[in-house]
Amino acid sequence: MASFNKVILVGNLTRDPELRYTPKGVAIAKLGLAVNRVWKTETGETREEVTFVDIDAFGKQAETIGQYLKKGRPILIEGRLRLDQWDDKQTGQKRSRLGVVLESFQFIDSNRSESGAEPARRGTAVPADAASSAPAPEPGPAEEDDVPF
Repeated sequence: MASFNKVILVGNLTRDPELRYTPKGVAIAKLGLAVNRVWKTETGETREEVTFVDIDAFGKQAETIGQYLKKGRPILIEGRLRLDQWDDKQTGQKRSRLGVVLESFQFIDSNRSESGAEPARRGTAVPADAASSAPAPEPGPAEEDDVPF
């Protein structure tokens, strides 16, 4: 039987990325993403639904995300679903969590970060296979049509 596991999400970070390193030096970033859905009911009332998603990034992509993204920043995520299962140490019950493993991402906006460093421009994707073997794209100069008002 064929299978396909692909997730594409656009949302805002719910917290600053949590960047850690394994004993072998592999970077791991844990992200929280809020994805909003807005619609109108039959009566014309506007409703909103927010879905919170936990995302794990690895390697150079994790370092890039940890360096340039902060809480509230928009991001496009491509990845795959992963089900984590474990036994709760306190209750002994089986627990599970559905999350996303990041395979690539794109910065959505080109605002300068608080540190003054500029993130990669809109449309810059960092695929997982390229990020693990090659350095992440360095921030480029501001586009010529960016006029500071």
